[in-house]
Amino acid sequence: MDTLFTKIINREIPAKIIYEDDQVLAFHDIAPQAPVHFLVVPKKPVRTLNDLTEDDKALAGHILFTAQRLALELGCEEGFRVVMNCNELGGQTVYHIHMHVLGQRQMHWPPG
Repeated sequence: MDTLFTKIINREIPAKIIYEDDQVLAFHDIAPQAPVHFLVVPKKPVRTLNDLTEDDKALAGHILFTAQRLALELGCEEGFRVVMNCNELGGQTVYHIHMHVLGQRQMHWPPG
């Protein structure tokens, strides 16, 4: 699977990386929708949330934990939003799962 995110993971495309370990890469969104807006992307290519398997439970938890830890480090103690889109109707445009983390502004509901 060769996506925009695999190219960022492989350093073929530059990104403002804020965190990396053996499982995930986190970087600032290129078109931020909030003062803090970054993505957490697993290094393992998984096309959509529907493609996660039982074996991916620890990875999914690691993505969420990384998002929480980085949000707090970047000053989002008062609140933040996490978003994962799935397939076209869910708004997914890059078919490699990823979590958006947005903070430091008031979020509204419904998101739209």
